[in-house]
Formats: sequence, structure tokens, C-alpha cells
Amino acid sequence: MSTQVAPRPATATAAPAATISLPIEGMTCASCVGRVEAALAKVEGVGSVAVNLATERADIRPAGPVDRMALIQAVQKAGYAVPARSVELAIEGMTCASCVGRVERALAAVPGVEQAVVNLASERATVRGNAAVDALLAAIAKAGYDARSVDGTLQGSEDLAQKKDAERAQLERDLVIGAALALPVFVLEMGSHLIPAMHEWVMATLGMRTSWILQFVLTTLVLAFPGRRFYVKGFPLLARLVPDMNSLVAVGTAAAYGYSVVATFAPGWLPAGTVNVYYEAAAVIVVLILLGRLLEARAKGRTSAAIKRLVGLQPRVAHVLREGRTVDVPIDQVRVDDLVQVRPGERIPVDGELTEGTSFVDESMITGEPIPVEKNAGSAVVGGTVNQTGAFTLRASAVGAQTMLAQIIRMVEEAQGSKLPIQAVVDKVTMWFVPAVMAAAGLTFLTWLVFGPAPALSFALVNAVAVLIIACPCAMGLATPTSIMVGTGRGAEIGVLFRKGEALQSLKDARVVAVDKTGTLTEGRPVLTDLEVAAGFARADVLARVAAVEARSEHPIARAIVAAATHEGLTLPAAGAFESITGMGVRALAGGLRVEVGADRWMHALGLDVTGFAPTATRLASEGKSPMYAAIDGRLAAIIAVADPIKPSTPTAIDALHRLGLKVAMVTGDNRRTAEAIARQLGIDEVVAEVLPAGKVDALQRLRATHGPVAFVGDGINDAPALAAADVGLAIGTGTDVAVESADVVLMSGNLQGVPNAIALSRATLGNIAQNLFWAFGYNTALIPLAAGVLYPAYGLLLSPVFAAGAMALSSVFVLGNALRLRRFQPPLAGAAAH
Repeated sequence: MSTQVAPRPATATAAPAATISLPIEGMTCASCVGRVEAALAKVEGVGSVAVNLATERADIRPAGPVDRMALIQAVQKAGYAVPARSVELAIEGMTCASCVGRVERALAAVPGVEQAVVNLASERATVRGNAAVDALLAAIAKAGYDARSVDGTLQGSEDLAQKKDAERAQLERDLVIGAALALPVFVLEMGSHLIPAMHEWVMATLGMRTSWILQFVLTTLVLAFPGRRFYVKGFPLLARLVPDMNSLVAVGTAAAYGYSVVATFAPGWLPAGTVNVYYEAAAVIVVLILLGRLLEARAKGRTSAAIKRLVGLQPRVAHVLREGRTVDVPIDQVRVDDLVQVRPGERIPVDGELTEGTSFVDESMITGEPIPVEKNAGSAVVGGTVNQTGAFTLRASAVGAQTMLAQIIRMVEEAQGSKLPIQAVVDKVTMWFVPAVMAAAGLTFLTWLVFGPAPALSFALVNAVAVLIIACPCAMGLATPTSIMVGTGRGAEIGVLFRKGEALQSLKDARVVAVDKTGTLTEGRPVLTDLEVAAGFARADVLARVAAVEARSEHPIARAIVAAATHEGLTLPAAGAFESITGMGVRALAGGLRVEVGADRWMHALGLDVTGFAPTATRLASEGKSPMYAAIDGRLAAIIAVADPIKPSTPTAIDALHRLGLKVAMVTGDNRRTAEAIARQLGIDEVVAEVLPAGKVDALQRLRATHGPVAFVGDGINDAPALAAADVGLAIGTGTDVAVESADVVLMSGNLQGVPNAIALSRATLGNIAQNLFWAFGYNTALIPLAAGVLYPAYGLLLSPVFAAGAMALSSVFVLGNALRLRRFQPPLAGAAAH
């Protein structure tokens, strides 16, 4: 169904745009489709509308410019909703925490924006809502920065990385040019002050005025070319009363340069005794800050090394079957349902399912397990994993942004771009930091001008410039996001994916870890664990006959017995006359003999005495297993136990959690006897058994009231409410999609060992953030007063603007270097880490 609308006359600048697609929520019938189409058709600029009830999507073909928000409002007015979407934007030109606040406020003012989070370290903004991308980009441009949208593909991440590399190369060129021009200025001015022979040579060869003119020329070149970036950004923002770090550098260097120009060409304008030049300060400050920016850019590049390694896992080319022949096509041209050939030793290009061939695949990048997994027809494979010896053909099931690898990268990028609660305090401080520094510089200038010794004007200028230059809002802005970037990146490398950055902080505070049993502590599938036969019976014969009977049953226990017989290569005899006795067991003829399998009460009803197996039955009960018995031809033949075995990795994981000082609780719907038996084996502190999914939420609330913040680990659909209700939810990566979507953290290893690794990483990251914040705030608190000259009255000490620039450049590098230490984080259980 579609609605055609007569196109309205277009303006001279209006040009039809591409089709606009909107998801629509709340439609239930054909009349809903009609209402939505009618509402959208009335919006200015709409040419035609097609609404699809099955896909719950509206496709709008414009006849001219169309306001996206007008479309959304029309849908809402009709009684339906357009769900919010997330948009990633790459932002250029941010240098400090005040830039972050400015961009966030600009984005928040755009109609349709629900939330905007800007990250200085990754130089990205994540915007949630329904605002048009063009409106977001326009708001950022109005705030004084450049931006572009980032798609969710691996190619998009790679393009952005290449752009960053080009920016760093440009920064290197500017630094080299600036240093070559500034060095003669520094030698001419500072050399004359420090080395008497140099002073005599300058005076004899050049003369003071010629020396100053030469310094003027060289410094002008430094400021006009390598230093231009500070002025084209800093002064416009200052004019709008929203100064940033560029403004501090621009004002400080321009003041030193302007004063020097007056001293050089109009010395009569200055009071006697104050005719000095500070060209070397202006030039060297620019060079040192460029050096700091370059070191910072390189360090930022290393913070995203984990993302680069993940991007590098995908091949660039795929061997696709097209029209009966194999064609090598770029990875972005592979489509769903394409048949793709994979050769020995190659990385698998996309997610898919094997249609022919067999091989072993190294899936350690996903699961952390180093042993290759056998694959044959019907097996699912993941793009980026490594084929070993065999060759096979797969049918592509997910390509581009829909592959597991792309989703992992997107998950890591979203976590890296998020803000922790601790960042809110930093934002409040940094919002006023730059204006406060400019006020402090002004106060310093006036204080020295009024109360300082002669030449007061020179002292006032030098100290005010030092205050402007030494202040480092970038260190405060980088303190938290750089640690988050490196920490979440390291997490991805060890198989811990933080879906929400906030989980980094809340996981550190967890006091008890609540764990689901089935599929988390255990394998999640029953297996035959015990089979003990009576005298006169052969184990293989008993297992074959019992499996032949159980093959007629659909019970999970029956399937476990059949699987065990198949695994041992037994041939099952023919079975017939199958009968199931409710509450007792089953019986049938197998190989011509009558076979009964069931509980002890079934054996008692048959007149058989099971006391001969009493010691074994007691042992099985203590292990949480329910014993069954088999009788063959009227004689008790065996005692059998089927159970969900504990994962081999579980005991070490529980021990590691205890070593971290955490309580461990089991929350399960299984019967209490089985749950308590497993808890005793594993040393679990508390057991909550026989609870429904809703009861798990209540159990978590009780645990929280007793112990404090709770982290819950689960893998099934029934765990989704508990994962969402916990302070932190951790989903086993091999679990259901519903569980993963409800969790804050995904453990790709598929076992519990990822939990202590995640908690230890959380603690290490938050500790790193605390160190960064202590340095950033301590640096500014201590050195701004020093730059203002507070030590001069007592000790005669002043801080040169050149040294101030060096200290400022190194402060942000220190913060980045400290954050990069997280790359060397070693998890408590390294065996669970992905490689």
C-alpha cells in the first residue's frame, strides 16, 4: 500500500533526496498502515510514502527537502512511535575537556536528541535519538568543530584510522617546520642571556635591532603556519565567550608576540626599562605544545590498538561463487546467501554455515579456547576465525555490519565512548576551568602590574602568559576516557566485552557474585556419568540394551544414555513393545530380552532388591545425582546416573572469585538437593534453589540487602530478568541472544573464568582513572599558583613561559602513558583469555 502526493513546487535550491526510511512501532493492522501513510503524506516535501506492516517500516521518497523531525512528529501525532537510534560521529578539533562539554551542549540542543555523549580520547560522539545527522553535524560546526558520521562497518573504522594517521603525519610536519624556525630564535635570544660570548657575537655581527627583526620574521612564520591551528580555533571561541585550550595558547602566545612587536618597532610606546622581546617564548611555546599534541596523538592511537587488531582480523577479499565460477571480490561486496569458498590457512571472511567440506577452525578470537573446533556440513562459522587444514564452502548468513566481528567491534567502541558516573564530577569542574584560568591570568597581570617590582609591565606579562600556558584542561579531559578506552580494549583481547562502559565502575563495587547453575556452572546438557553393573553382566551389553530402550523416549536423560552408547561405538539391538509407566520408568524388549529402566520404586514394584547398590546410591546422592536402575530379563543389572556435569573451568573460577574477596551464590531453578551438592563440591557460599525466573530477581534483592552490590552471571532466556535487575549483569557469550542483550558484560570464553578477569580488570581500570585524576587536578592545583609567581616574594623564583609550555605538554602525555599501562594487564585466570 502506498500513497502518492502531488509534488509541491520546489525552490531553486531544493533537490530531491534519497529515500528516507523510518522504523515505526505500534502498528497492528492495515488501518494503522493507512493512518501512518496519510500522516506522513502531509509533511512538507514528501513525494510518496510506502508503509510495510510486516517490516514495520516507512519508506518516504522526497519531492524536495524534508525535515526528518517533521516526519517523526507526524508519526507521533498519528499515535505511533519512531524508536530512537544511535548515531556515531567522528569529531575533529577537540583539545580539552571544555571542548567536550561544548560539543555535548550543542548536540543536546538539537531537536530529537535524547542523549549525547562525547569522548575526548576517541574523538567521537554517540548521539541517541531521532535527530537528522545533518542537523547534528551543523550543530557541531556551529560550536566550532568539524565532524562526520561514522558507519558501523569494519571499512568505516579502517577509514577513520587512516584519517587519524594522516592527521598525525601533518602534525609531525608542522612540528619539524616549527622546530626548525624556532631554534634560531631560541639561540639568538636565550643564548645571548646565558652565554656572554654569544651575546658579544650577536651584538658585533648583527646588532640588537637586527637580531630582534630576524626573530620577528622567524616567529611570525612559526605562528602563521605551524601555529595557525591555535588561532583559527582559539580566537573565534574566545569571541563567543566559550574559550578552550586553544584560546589559552592563542592569547598567551599572541600577548608575548604582540608585546615583542611593539618593543621591536615602536619601543617609545613602552615605559622605560620594559623594552624587551619574548619572541622565543611565543615560538617555543607553539613548538612544545605541538610536540605534546603529537605525543598525545600517538598515545591515543595506541589506546585504540585493540580495535585495530580486531579490524585486522577480517580478510580484504572473499572467494565467491558467481555464475558457476569462483571470483575474488572485495569483502564489502559479499551478500547474504552468497556461496564462499575458504581454503586451508585462510581467515573466514564472513559469518555463515558450511554447505560442503570439513575442516578444523581456530575460534580462539571468539571463545578463547586454543583447541580448533571440527566443522562439517551444517556447522556455523564466524568471520575472522582461522581455517586450519581443510577446504570448505559456506553460505553467508551475515555480512558487513551484521557479522559477529563487526558487532564485537561496535560493542567495544560503544563502551569506549561511554561515560562513567565519576566523569560527571570532572565535567562540572572542567566546564568552568578555562574561564577561571583566563580570570587567574588577568588577576596575575594586574597584581604584578600594581604591586610588582620594576619593570612591572614585563613581570606582569611573563607571569600572566605562564599562567595561561601551564594550565592543562586536556589532562583532566583525558583522565577518564583514555583509561576506559584502554581498559575496554584490553577486555576485548581477553574475551571480556563491556556492552556498557558504566559496568566498568559498577563491577568494581560488586560484593557478591550470583551465578545460575545450568549452562554457567555446568555444561548445560546431561551426560551419562555413572554406569555400574551387577555381577554376571557386561557393561557394553547392558548399555547397548538400555540405550535401545531409551531411544524410544524423548526425555533428556534418555537422549544422554543413547548419546553415550553412540559415542562408545555400540550397536543397539532392535527394540519393541515399548511402554512408559508414569512416575516409574520405561520398559521394552531389546534384543529379545525384557529390559526395565527407572527409579528404585520401579525396581521395588518389580520385586527386585537394590540394596546391593546402596553404597553407590549414597555416593551418587551426595554428588547431587539421582540414581536409576536397569533390570534385564527379571534380574537387577545396573545402577545408572545421568547428570549435568560441572565445567572443568568452574572450580578455578570460584577460587579466583574468593581470592578477590567476593561471596559466591548459586541462584537456580533446580532442586535443592542437587544444588546444595554442587555447592559443596565447588565451595559456593550460598544457595538459592527451586526459584522461577521472577524469583531470581527477588533472590538478587535479598542478596543485595545482605551483602551489597550484586553481579549476576547467566546464559539462558530465563536469566534475562535477573541479568537486567542485577547491579551488573554478565552473560556467557555462548548463551542465548536474549541473555546477551540483557547483560552489561559479555564473556566470550563461554565459561565462568571470565568473571574474575572482568572484575579484576574493572578494579585495575578504576584505579588507573583515580591515578590520572589525582595527577590532573594535582598538577593544575600546584603549578598554576607557581606560574603566577607565589614563590617570588619568599624565594625569588619565577616560572618561564617556555618551561610552562613544556610542563603542560608533558602533563597530558603522562596521563595517556599511565592509561596505556592497562595494556599490560594480566587477568587472574589467563587461560580464559582470548588471544
